[in-house]
Amino acid sequence: MAEKRDYYEVLGVEKNANADEIKKAYRKTALKYHPDRNPDNKEAEDKFKEAAEAYDVLSNPDKRARYDQFGHAGVNGNAAGGGFGGGFGGGFSMEDIFSQFGDIFGGGFGFGSSGRSRGQRVSRGADIRVRVSLTLEEIATGVTKKIKINKNIACDSCNGTGAKDASSRVTCTNCNGSGVVIQVQNTFFGRMQSQTECPVCGGMGTVIKDKCSKCSGEGTIKGSEVVEFKIPAGVAEGMMITVSGKGNAARQGGVNGDLLVVIEEKADPRFIRDGANLIHNLTIPVTTAIAGGDVEVPTITGKAKINITAGTQAGKVLRLRGKGLPSINSYGSYNGTGDLLVVVDIAIPSSLNSEEKELIAKLAQMPHFRNPEKSSKQNIFERMKDFFN
Repeated sequence: MAEKRDYYEVLGVEKNANADEIKKAYRKTALKYHPDRNPDNKEAEDKFKEAAEAYDVLSNPDKRARYDQFGHAGVNGNAAGGGFGGGFGGGFSMEDIFSQFGDIFGGGFGFGSSGRSRGQRVSRGADIRVRVSLTLEEIATGVTKKIKINKNIACDSCNGTGAKDASSRVTCTNCNGSGVVIQVQNTFFGRMQSQTECPVCGGMGTVIKDKCSKCSGEGTIKGSEVVEFKIPAGVAEGMMITVSGKGNAARQGGVNGDLLVVIEEKADPRFIRDGANLIHNLTIPVTTAIAGGDVEVPTITGKAKINITAGTQAGKVLRLRGKGLPSINSYGSYNGTGDLLVVVDIAIPSSLNSEEKELIAKLAQMPHFRNPEKSSKQNIFERMKDFFN
């Protein structure tokens, strides 16, 4: 899969661009690659969808903030497709794009091959936000989750149309099915024409003559659905995965909202997470610190044996490469695996029996204990600072 381009680059705007600049840039790009101007041009269609995906994120303050912080990984996880990626262009049709952003094009273009009349509005269901807690093991390997969502679903009696039967939905006579009405006003500058949403059909272009008795014409009823989605390896606290079309059903056969899955990370008493790296505090007996030896440390997948060299000081950091978490870059692509950093702590006995005291007294008189070498290494804080810088 090709790496997704930066959204600001797609629209040709700076990262500090305001809402008006982003909207203007999107309109310019979308019109350039509009299907009516580029019939049967797959490359232009892909660029048209790419621009819509970029605008969908950058025009939304919440999505834009997540994108600025996490890149594509924070906003475009089409989990139903198996991980980060996909997004608008992967899960939405051309009609979906026009239904949400069609007003930006004005009256100059229609819906091309979609067959929908220019100006018609399609309702969109509300998004649903849920939180999913993951263990470090699940984050390390990726996981498939199933959750039951209570939400608005399409009415099974009218198939979500809101109409009693097919003949009960008729063309709006106020706008003749266009979804918009034209108003002409005489002003000081001459005759001014404006286009507004039809107040009778609400921009739908059709009205219901006889409503469905089960949903009272709404097209939706209360229900639930079990949704299965994949969470890729390497996600972090606060990241969001979008499962397209699994939110609330829309009124009268519109576009379903999305399911927004917010990642929560369960605390693990064995590790502290620092990006893709894991930190483990290892406490060893003073005798092991002096004489050295092999010890076991926990890893995400099990255990590992490490060697403690003789004369190890408290605060020494041992690095186990590749024993951390998968790393994903700002574009949602795999970027290697982090390390496990083992910070050594030395346990000093708080009480001794007579025999132990006698042995310690003898050791204290021996040369290496009476005049220990002064460590020329940095202290623990300086060493940890170097590791993380």
